[in-house]
This record gives sequence, C-alpha cells and structure tokens, in this order.
Amino acid sequence: MTPKELLYIEDALSRGEFIRTQCDDCANTLQDTSLKNFAMQLSQRNKEIFDKLYNTVTQ
Repeated sequence: MTPKELLYIEDALSRGEFIRTQCDDCANTLQDTSLKNFAMQLSQRNKEIFDKLYNTVTQ
C-alpha cells in the first residue's frame, strides 16, 4: 500500500471509532428501550466493520 492509501485507511478507522463512541454515548443516555437497542446495534455493527478493516490492513 502506498503512504496515501494508508492515510485514507487511518482516517476511516478514526472516523469509525468516533461513530462507535457516539453511538455508545447515545445508547447510554436513551430511555426508550427500542432506541437504546438500535443505538447499541449500530455501535456493534460499526465495531465489526472497524475490526474487519483493521484486520485487513494488519495482515
């Protein structure tokens, strides 16, 4: 990979981590169970995507 491609991936990982943190924070403040579960599902899905991308880069 070129240095520029690595910067793109680093940026994607950083943004993915930010989104996951935002979903977790949102889930922790929600009272409605269905919305809370939805935010937690978004967080989990984002973590799965993050992990796949990270593992692809580190292999």
